[in-house]
Amino acid sequence: MTSQHTYRIAAIPADGVGAEVVAAGSAVLDALAAASHGAFAFEWTEFPWGCDHYARTGRMMDEDGLETLKEFDAIYFGAVGWPSVPDHISLWGLRLRICQGFDQWANVRPVRFLPGVVSPLRKADHAELDWVVVRENSEGEYSGLGGRNLSARGPGSEVAVQSALFTEAGCERIIRFAFDLARTRARRKVSSVTKSNAQQYGMVLWDEVFARVAADYPDVETESVLVDAMSAKFVLHPEDLSVVVASNLHADILSDLGSAMAGSLGLASSANLNPERRFPSMFEPVHGSAPDIAGRGVANPIGAIGSAALMLDHLGLPDEAARLNKAIEATTAAGVLTPDLGGSAKTAEVTAAVIDHLA
Repeated sequence: MTSQHTYRIAAIPADGVGAEVVAAGSAVLDALAAASHGAFAFEWTEFPWGCDHYARTGRMMDEDGLETLKEFDAIYFGAVGWPSVPDHISLWGLRLRICQGFDQWANVRPVRFLPGVVSPLRKADHAELDWVVVRENSEGEYSGLGGRNLSARGPGSEVAVQSALFTEAGCERIIRFAFDLARTRARRKVSSVTKSNAQQYGMVLWDEVFARVAADYPDVETESVLVDAMSAKFVLHPEDLSVVVASNLHADILSDLGSAMAGSLGLASSANLNPERRFPSMFEPVHGSAPDIAGRGVANPIGAIGSAALMLDHLGLPDEAARLNKAIEATTAAGVLTPDLGGSAKTAEVTAAVIDHLA
């Protein structure tokens, strides 16, 4: 780049530690931009949406929020949820509204084992472990289809129906995305997660689409594994994983398991992508709002900073993304760790260490 490009970023800290980790990530990105010799910059616009906004207005975000966000290059999200607001209201009213409203159908969640971080998995001490979970992010078990009825019949009579939606087009695009990603990795392998032995409609369709798409990628190794067996494989044979593709619910659970194995959910980054780029994509740490530690300055910012690296890559700055990931590794290797990782560093200290290692 010979002239400065300014990227317009919508920041939504939302709830709890979200404000702390978004501030950390934006500080790191601004430091990276400042060192770019004028090649690029970030223009931040912060939106005060979340549970406090709900308490004031009855809405998790402004009614025209999606129209406002459409004008940005990317969205940088913190965490949603607070004890005063039911979780299904906070989640559906903000994060899922953005994901579904912008058709961010590909959720990418790397599982990274960082130097200096002790994993509860003994195999991590002597094996190279590095895989990524690709989550279908637009339908499946989180489609919001169903309802509650018959409560008028009296106590104990209510019925709730929750339906999962699997479309051939939805399955194909996320599975093809996973295969394309696998072709960029050292080991070209895609593991499909299924439960077609019990879910004989949606997951059988998933299996059939996976087999059909796999035929277009003869250079990529494949396997299809039941979700319960995949949970065991994450623990017993993680060295055999490269790209794991799964439905909305299955990938959500498995990616959390992977991050816990890496040492903490505070390490987990993610990208909610609209690969066609019709809408902005959203980048967020996987951890929740953590009300128990909010405001104490001890939240782990690595997940948010790693999400910033994913955002850099999406914006066409892969070298800067790689540089930031190396700074994260240097920080943890130096033992600058927050309490969730067994350390005593504050959020600000980890952030400062990452910025120092960028140099």
